[in-house]
Amino acid sequence: MQFPEHTLEVLLRLVDVGVHVVDANGVTRYFNDAAAKLEGLDPSQVIGRHILDVYPSLDGQSSTLLQVASTLQPVLNHQQSFTHYKGNRITTINSTWPIVVEGQLQGVVEVSKDITEVRQLSERLVDLQARIFEQSPKKSERQTTRYTFDDLIGQDKAFVNLKRTALRAAASSSSVLVWGETGTGKELLVQSILNASPRGSKPFIAQNCAALPETLLESILFGTIKGSFTGAENRPGLFELADGGTLFLDEINAMPPSLQVKLLRVLQERYVRRIGDSRVRPVDVRIISAMNIDPWQAVQQGQLREDLYFRINVVQLQIPPLRQRPDDLPLLVHHFLDKYNRQLGKQVLGLSDEVEQLFHTYSWPGNVRELEHAIEGALNISDQDIIELAQLPAHLVRAENANQQFGFSDAAVTLQPGQTLRDTLAEVEIHLIEQAMRQSGNNISHAAALLGIPRQTLQYRLRALHLG
Repeated sequence: MQFPEHTLEVLLRLVDVGVHVVDANGVTRYFNDAAAKLEGLDPSQVIGRHILDVYPSLDGQSSTLLQVASTLQPVLNHQQSFTHYKGNRITTINSTWPIVVEGQLQGVVEVSKDITEVRQLSERLVDLQARIFEQSPKKSERQTTRYTFDDLIGQDKAFVNLKRTALRAAASSSSVLVWGETGTGKELLVQSILNASPRGSKPFIAQNCAALPETLLESILFGTIKGSFTGAENRPGLFELADGGTLFLDEINAMPPSLQVKLLRVLQERYVRRIGDSRVRPVDVRIISAMNIDPWQAVQQGQLREDLYFRINVVQLQIPPLRQRPDDLPLLVHHFLDKYNRQLGKQVLGLSDEVEQLFHTYSWPGNVRELEHAIEGALNISDQDIIELAQLPAHLVRAENANQQFGFSDAAVTLQPGQTLRDTLAEVEIHLIEQAMRQSGNNISHAAALLGIPRQTLQYRLRALHLG
């Protein structure tokens, strides 16, 4: 099936990435609305003009469009900073391909995404951190962490063992890999390790690996030298800033595999080379990394290179989810009530019987963070001395309604001759899921809300129980 030319043009105008097409001579033939918005130009100012007339800061080598036109080789995920003829400076991530028909170059197409603000903010943060560490030699003036092991609240056996192991690991400089579900307190544990370690007074730099495009993350981590790519300046990376201290890489499994290779080289050789530089700089950095899934599962799914896994997994710390720490729930509730009573000037003493029952039956997919936000939100609107159901977030109230709708009598749940506990629980689960799906009209999102579980969990159980 072939789309009419005007249909393709409409589609290109609707996409939210810049599309720029030049002919074999470098003259612009197409420039979509997203590209115009990205660069602050009107298509009429670009179409029909040579690329170097519109972007005088570029040349035949630095322009990816002209480079691909010359080599006929695509350039993918390339970071580029340039100034167009109006004087605006822009940073983009570009992927550029030649258009070859019957062996002849017809033109070049480039797809661009604007990262100007992201790059500027990231570089300002790096520069600010550099100034802080240069100007503030005292720990009290440069400390960037505030949590200690005293902030890790819990008496659950597995949680107590976790704290004990983490405290031992804090004494060394070995790599630590922390993992746990969203909201379990990974960064809190990381900061506790740092503050109990010999590096506690040294730089601590945290970077979320999922927050930046690959090329920008690479330059932020390893640094750049002037001329390494168009618009690059001499700037140290996070490894240099963290020298002597600790670098925390959150969501490390979101780091692209090609960048994981470069990270592994730095960890093995203990030196860093800025992008485009021939000089190497020794670095003494402890790596603490984190992710929200089982690290070996991340390896099996291709998210984390196996060689990097073995390098960063010297000490592995798994934070148990809140639903596996029922005895810790009252301690955490008391802690957050005390915290937000003081912050908000309230005097809420506890939970109603209905709320307490809900808290103990709810699965807490958002873990400790979800519990904290639920209590903070309730105290903001409470005018009583206890938290009532009506003051909780709507999804928690729906979960309580589901508990009431799906209640079983003692007679309904009985152990039959020859039936194991596992068989009985499976029957109960199937009954509840089927009832939730009926009441929701087979809407998985609505059924998951009724059951008080994440949508992804319900989808998995539907497949596992052959109910879908």
